[in-house]
Amino acid sequence: MVQAYILIQTEVGKAADVAREISGISGVKQAEDVTGPYDVIVRAEAHNVDDLGKLVVAQIQGVDGITRTLTCPIVHI
Repeated sequence: MVQAYILIQTEVGKAADVAREISGISGVKQAEDVTGPYDVIVRAEAHNVDDLGKLVVAQIQGVDGITRTLTCPIVHI
């Protein structure tokens, strides 16, 4: 299982709507609107890196109001 944090920038005033919509996507474990350089932080998981990429590109980035994403896979050292 691969887990990642996805940092999201949104259009002004869209953070809460984006977080709410993303929280309903399969594979998303948590989606919170936050303050700072990013507007929404998502914790997601997938079976492998390819599936994680598909989750981000095909589903999360398709949510209306998102302007940019940064995916940070979790590593266990």
